[in-house]
Amino acid sequence: MSRSRSTGVAWALLGAAGFSFKAVFIKAAYRYGVDAETLMALRMLYSLPLFLLLGLHATRAEPRPRPLGRSDWRELFLLGVLGYYAASYLDFLGLRYISAALERVILFIYPTIVVLFTAWQQRRWPTAPQRLSLLLCYVGVVLAMLHDLQHQQGQVWIGGALVLGSAIAYAVYLLRAAPLLQQLGSARVAAGATSIASVLALLQFFALRPPGALLSQPWPVHACSIAMAVFSTVLPIWLVSEAIRRLGAGTTAIIGSLGPVLTMLLAWAFLSEPLGAMQIFGALLVIIGVRLAAVTQ
Repeated sequence: MSRSRSTGVAWALLGAAGFSFKAVFIKAAYRYGVDAETLMALRMLYSLPLFLLLGLHATRAEPRPRPLGRSDWRELFLLGVLGYYAASYLDFLGLRYISAALERVILFIYPTIVVLFTAWQQRRWPTAPQRLSLLLCYVGVVLAMLHDLQHQQGQVWIGGALVLGSAIAYAVYLLRAAPLLQQLGSARVAAGATSIASVLALLQFFALRPPGALLSQPWPVHACSIAMAVFSTVLPIWLVSEAIRRLGAGTTAIIGSLGPVLTMLLAWAFLSEPLGAMQIFGALLVIIGVRLAAVTQ
């Protein structure tokens, strides 16, 4: 294996690990009594400068960057609401009720939601391999949810529905984002959409909470928020982009499929979440189903 490919594999693994840590950081912060609105506002507050720098770097790297028109800003606003505000908020709310491992399994099915949306738009039934991928994914999610129901008290179904809503919002974001990503590039779109989502998250916080509550949180909450911003938001996006450049999208996606299992292991190690055979089997079914959905697109 060449040095470039070895580096690409390392970047892809680190990117998958970074994304997998996000739910662990959220659950760890919740132990200090912070609510979803405050934690999300802190994450966006610490992510915003990094994404602005990323967008500035991407703009300067282009020889003739295309200026943003009014229609571009309208689309960026919609993408910010869907992909970074609504999806994140529903995810943060859902993690109040379910384990980090189950959250990652449910979020990971977003490609199957893209398949369903595409089939609906084209007024056709999914193909037989796609139907098999859907079956595998949703059976896997049910098995993972049964594990949560056996090992914890609480409203697992409510949490699962909220995280499923997050996956749906992200799937719609992907479908809407494709044309703009080709025109402006991923870094500029991510910077613009995240900036808009950050402003919305902060406005939501100030509408619901006293301003001083944002910075008066215990230091572990700030530490988890900074870690989320750096290691589970901005850095993984850059790492995965670099991995795609070296390995291609297919190989990078295969390595990223380790995400649900990595989250299970991290939640077991750092949060003492129970780890069972049913949960692992459910996650494997989801991974197989997502890979099948990807190759039958």
